[in-house]
Amino acid sequence: MKDKYKRLVMNRIIITVLLLLIQIVWIVFMLEKLTEYVSWITTVFSILSILIVLYIIGKDDNSAYKIAWIILIMALPLFGGLFYLFSGDKKPSRKLRGKLYAQHDQYRKYLKKEDGVGELSPDVKEQSGRAAGTFRYVEKVSDFPAYTDTEVKYYPSGEEMFVDMLEDLKSAQHFIFLEYFIVSEGKMWESILKVLKEKAAAGVDVRMIYDDMGCVTRLPAGYDGWIEKFGIKCMAFNPVVPFFSLVMNNRDHRKILVIDGHTGYTGGINLADEYINEIVRFGYWKDTGVRLKGEGVWSFTEMFLEMWNAFRKEDEDIDRFRPHVWHPEAFGGKGLVQPYTDSPLDNETIAENVYLDILHQAKKYVYIFTPYLIVDDVMRNALCLAAKRGVDVRIVTPGIPDKPTIFRLTRSNYPPLLRAGIRIYEYTPGFIHAKSYISDDEFGVVGSVNMDFRSLYLHFECATLLYRTEGLMELKEDSVKTIGQSREITLDDCKKGIIGGLVDSVLRVFAPLC
Repeated sequence: MKDKYKRLVMNRIIITVLLLLIQIVWIVFMLEKLTEYVSWITTVFSILSILIVLYIIGKDDNSAYKIAWIILIMALPLFGGLFYLFSGDKKPSRKLRGKLYAQHDQYRKYLKKEDGVGELSPDVKEQSGRAAGTFRYVEKVSDFPAYTDTEVKYYPSGEEMFVDMLEDLKSAQHFIFLEYFIVSEGKMWESILKVLKEKAAAGVDVRMIYDDMGCVTRLPAGYDGWIEKFGIKCMAFNPVVPFFSLVMNNRDHRKILVIDGHTGYTGGINLADEYINEIVRFGYWKDTGVRLKGEGVWSFTEMFLEMWNAFRKEDEDIDRFRPHVWHPEAFGGKGLVQPYTDSPLDNETIAENVYLDILHQAKKYVYIFTPYLIVDDVMRNALCLAAKRGVDVRIVTPGIPDKPTIFRLTRSNYPPLLRAGIRIYEYTPGFIHAKSYISDDEFGVVGSVNMDFRSLYLHFECATLLYRTEGLMELKEDSVKTIGQSREITLDDCKKGIIGGLVDSVLRVFAPLC
């Protein structure tokens, strides 16, 4: 069975590569045919490139992203403009946008506060303008409110989180929603799938979304149709069609699990064996996650249903999925939680702005986990300014990379940060895939958002903003422990020759396009 599964996945990879090669051959063939019109084509394409550059300059967009495209187009005037037309727009295709926009207003109304749920606590309003401002910003631009009455449990590893995920899945009575970037055959997914099959057979409403690009080398084509044979409703997000689209920019990078409306999980952990260290890929795989129990889970439920019904149109009224429907008892928990999503549908970079707000308002410390450190001038300046104000800013990146070029890009960002007084560590035991912030023993963020251009500008992401909740000090303890296991980087470690420095400069220029 496993051999057959691997063959199906390999067949998909081979077909995808072949279709891409066919496109390349076709383009080369057409160029060869057009050589007799070189002068005319050069003129037309050059004019087109100039017009596109003027259009880019006038766009309300990230300056680093604009500069990268302008340099590429001017360096390749014949094809740079065309390349931008095909892949330069950060927003999803018009068809995809239309489906998602149609559901946005219909479902966001369900996030409006009822009976005081989601109101900022008097403690925050009266004693911490900082906290109130951050929560108000997220709600104003995204509609996702802050909640009390939500218990939070922090997980310092995928294997610890997996144990509780499996137990909670087994206890599901009414519905299970899963939304993940990567799903891969192995112990983790097979254990979860077994429970999902049993629950679906027992009448539980089981639904799943996986990103097709994230799974293109892990799941066979048509996997969503196969899994529906077991009563599990399944959808592949933004399916890969390589013959018609060379670049699939906008991916569903979120990690969401909701059980019966009152229990939810998120973090950096996908459904594959490396995330629970069942297999070794890049040394020890360090990841983090949180479980919410209570009112705050409603936002994750809404996120999932908004995405699901953009394509399936199954639920006219989603009140039946609210946390208290299947959990009439009062929820516990202290502090405030605010789950939120960020998407490329608009120009509001919520995830980045939350990170920036934490940095701008930190007084004592900010500890950061990120697998990639590929930032623009705005984020770099915020990090440096915090350190120059006397804030203890520490960043942990991988010691063993998953992508060598991206790792080089990450390292190329070290010198200006180190000179500003930021302390940077590389996780010696292996690869750190966690995406988390903690500041001043009060604020924390755990979610799917990397500190790179793709997460901050191109992907659908999710995270949870935490304020004085349970689990927050466990996040701090884990941060301190992880820093202790890591190697501190110095400016001497960053020294490169002239060629190496030039390569890094080129990589940084085109980092927004990576």
